Amino acid sequence: MIERTAHYIGGQWQPSIGTETIPVVNASTEQIMGSIPAGNAEDADIAVRAARAAFESWSTTSPAQRAGYLKLAAEQLQLRQSEIASLVSQEVGMPFAYSNVVQVGLPVQSLVSIADLALSFQFERKVYNSLVVREPVGVVVAITPWNYPLHQIVAKVAPALAAGCTIVLKPSEVAPLNAYILAEVFEAIGLPPGVFNLVTGTGTGVGETLVAHPEVDMVSLTGSTAAGRRIGAVAADTIKRVSLELGGKSPLLVLDDADITAAVSHGLSACYLNSGQTCIALTRMIVPRSKLAEVEAIAKVGADSLVVGDPFDPATALGPLVSSTQRDRVVTYIEQAIADGARLVAGGPTPPEGLETGFFVRPTVFSDVTPDMAIVREEVFGPVLVIQPYDTEAEAITLANDSIFGLNAGVFSGDEQRAISVARRIRAGQVQINDGAFNIHAPFGGYRQSGNGREFGTWGLEEFLETKSLQLP
Repeated sequence: MIERTAHYIGGQWQPSIGTETIPVVNASTEQIMGSIPAGNAEDADIAVRAARAAFESWSTTSPAQRAGYLKLAAEQLQLRQSEIASLVSQEVGMPFAYSNVVQVGLPVQSLVSIADLALSFQFERKVYNSLVVREPVGVVVAITPWNYPLHQIVAKVAPALAAGCTIVLKPSEVAPLNAYILAEVFEAIGLPPGVFNLVTGTGTGVGETLVAHPEVDMVSLTGSTAAGRRIGAVAADTIKRVSLELGGKSPLLVLDDADITAAVSHGLSACYLNSGQTCIALTRMIVPRSKLAEVEAIAKVGADSLVVGDPFDPATALGPLVSSTQRDRVVTYIEQAIADGARLVAGGPTPPEGLETGFFVRPTVFSDVTPDMAIVREEVFGPVLVIQPYDTEAEAITLANDSIFGLNAGVFSGDEQRAISVARRIRAGQVQINDGAFNIHAPFGGYRQSGNGREFGTWGLEEFLETKSLQLP
């Protein structure tokens, strides 16, 4: 049992004023593995005021000093890599081998990347008779999700600190224990008090107080589109800056000159990563109608062959979903799709054999879907793929763009230049060409109801900067 009883505020571990606790559940065993304090509005207020008190001093430190702290943090996280990966595998359910690379490896890389960027970024420049200065936006509230918990925390905290902002973090109460390790790291490296603050609790108990607080200058959220709408509404009262990375229902366009086996195999991997609990999951596979039967056969064999089970078993490809709530939500979508007339190609609503304990869902594939079905239009956030056929390239692009979302997409083709040409016509913030890898140096974010703003690279740093013009004689 990992029992956390305090928040990290002003450089100290302060007992929660809120008297309730929130259990943290192991996704594989359904057993309680720890607990965190359910902070309240007073905890949130104290954290914001600590961040505000630290801002003036931290904002005047040099980029080199800030970069130095980020690199020290990266070194300390790397020393605890196995511990963190194990913790996240229990909290979230991702297989341990993937957790090592993704759940810890990416945050470490991001800290180093942003530190290097802080050293090279042009924080001021002369424009005719003006000196244009980029300054920190102020006190930032970061609200982060449970699916890639530490990765998404660092994606906000690193550039905010590099910009000279101070920050209050509210991690997801579903997978919060890894955030405590980051706080321990910042304490160990001597990050000045109040620069980074951690408050745990629910969205209603802590989150809304943080978002509405008049001393907060910016809110950065990664979460559902519904959460984004609520945060945007609450933040509007004080006209604070809001950066939102929200949901997705991302398409993979398989063009008629593609290697079908390679494309479908890649599509399954891109759909089922982290048991489908990935905002950029390619959950809609759009394929030539003439290849539909072949695609279905490959998808069925691929999905049926994936090993679902214990995240610490090296043979496991898919672990459990994060919670009973998430499992039940995904199963409901599968059952509704069957009732709506979609044809089940693989998987289904029943748990994998022998895995009645734990939040497990079989990797599932549907075909014969229509554009109006919930399984096609809504973000399921589980291991569920739908296959949609097309007759012409123009129709494929129309299907890809027929969504309220626009976070990610993929194009698979035997001709890279053709794939790039098609990718330019897709309304999404990121498009993977064939098996193009995720890049932490490139901008990440969405169009439409997938949010606004960008993370990573120069674009992520600029989210946390204001622009001032000094008019010189």
